[in-house]
Amino acid sequence: MSSQHVPNGSTVAELGEFGLIRAVTENRRQPESTLLGPGDDAAVVAAADSRVVASTDVLVQGVHFRLDWSTPQQVGRKAVAVNLADIAAMGAVPTAVLVGLACPADTPADLVRGLTDGMWEEAAGAGAGVVGGDMVQADQLVVSITALGDLRGRAAITRSGARPGDVVAVCGRLGWAAAGLAVLHRGFRSPVSVANAQRFPEPVYAAGPAAAKAGATAMIDVSDGLLADLGHIAEASGVGIDVRTELLDVHPRLVEVGTALGADPLHWVLTGGEDHALAATFPPFADLPEGWRRIGAVTMPDSGVTVDGAAYAGESGWQHWLS
Repeated sequence: MSSQHVPNGSTVAELGEFGLIRAVTENRRQPESTLLGPGDDAAVVAAADSRVVASTDVLVQGVHFRLDWSTPQQVGRKAVAVNLADIAAMGAVPTAVLVGLACPADTPADLVRGLTDGMWEEAAGAGAGVVGGDMVQADQLVVSITALGDLRGRAAITRSGARPGDVVAVCGRLGWAAAGLAVLHRGFRSPVSVANAQRFPEPVYAAGPAAAKAGATAMIDVSDGLLADLGHIAEASGVGIDVRTELLDVHPRLVEVGTALGADPLHWVLTGGEDHALAATFPPFADLPEGWRRIGAVTMPDSGVTVDGAAYAGESGWQHWLS
């Protein structure tokens, strides 16, 4: 959408609900899976598989993002990415996104345009469309996203299929968003690549369907931290999981940032959330898809998650409702 649709300096109240909706939906391209996009009471999305994978997340200003750290476009990208990563983690291909937006009446319309620009950009990059949603007045900025996906004839990959002897593997970055959060909290804005990892994740959407095709037995989006999320697989599958630190990729840039801040980069890799990499288990002799790397193994039933054979000291990842 070009800026000519939003008068300079206007607020969402001045533009009005329908004017704002037109401004952020006109002249947008949709994928073939969008049979009917924004403009009616509901959208129509193709579901050739006859099953629809669905996920939703809520992002609250000051909790999940800060506009003094991130541009509206980056927040929009993040809001969509965290949901589409869940779709990929089920082995599905993203098809559509629905947006719920709550904001104060004096919110600049340009801010909303930036948010939606980021949403459209991220959705398009995953092959999905932004097909509808709702906008309401609220005391603070809240973004809610519902994402849909298509299994394309395959079984959904859940958390409960891991078996002893399986290989544990990941695809995507680990520890970068946690390092970025540490950088931003210290008042720095560089290294930009690290700070940007906190501002918006870069999930490898195609890795989920690829893992499903390769026979993955369980899979999860790493949103709360590697150990915490592997713990969900271990609990759901009734198994143990052991992570080997010598197999983890601790990027030199994370080592540099950790040294500068007096922090352990391995801790970021093991427990940092919001990278939205994918973690999965595969049969012992399966060929891992491109981009996937082995980091450990599934162990004896109900033995929990260990690191190099021992319990990990400290929190394993993000926990909601705790300050």
